[in-house]
Amino acid sequence: MQDLPAEDPVQRLIEEFKRLPGIGAKSAQRLTFHLVRQPRESCGRLAEAIVDLKDKLVMCSTCHNIGGSDPCRLCTDPSRDPGTICVVEEPFNIVSIEKSGYRGRYHVLHGALSPLNGVGPDDIKIRSLLERLRDDAVVEVIAATNPTSDGEATALYLSKVIKPLGIRVSRIAQGIPVGSDLEYADQVTLSRALTGRMEM
Repeated sequence: MQDLPAEDPVQRLIEEFKRLPGIGAKSAQRLTFHLVRQPRESCGRLAEAIVDLKDKLVMCSTCHNIGGSDPCRLCTDPSRDPGTICVVEEPFNIVSIEKSGYRGRYHVLHGALSPLNGVGPDDIKIRSLLERLRDDAVVEVIAATNPTSDGEATALYLSKVIKPLGIRVSRIAQGIPVGSDLEYADQVTLSRALTGRMEM
């Protein structure tokens, strides 16, 4: 494809798409030219959804998930088991766990412990998790952090600080490939990993 001037709206959108994770030059071009062929209303809905994402998104003060309300819909759902809290690193991990059929509550850390990168317990949402555990209803915490060295370190730390509270701490079972992210795990693998979780 012939290069277009930088001020060209097509090239500008291609460049913006290329900034997104996992989107290379070819994918950015395909997305851009797909939108070129769409009606204005369709592009308007996409643009509005992106702006709404930034304008209307809030963080749940209970579990730290992101969504459209505080507390979030998962924290206010009376059908969910209040006795189990599944701890994940990032909000998008919840989408993956939900596909497995899990019906407990969540806590989002917004990161993982990484001593080499200077990320300690005070840099992620561990303190608020410990505050939530003062509720007598919680009987188990599932450490569903990613199976990476940082995720494992985080799970071990959670076990160390939670077990003395008399609360069971389990780790999702193997089945999630080491070095991968929960975001890319399929529904069956996640379901087996949750079912086969082990106490730490």
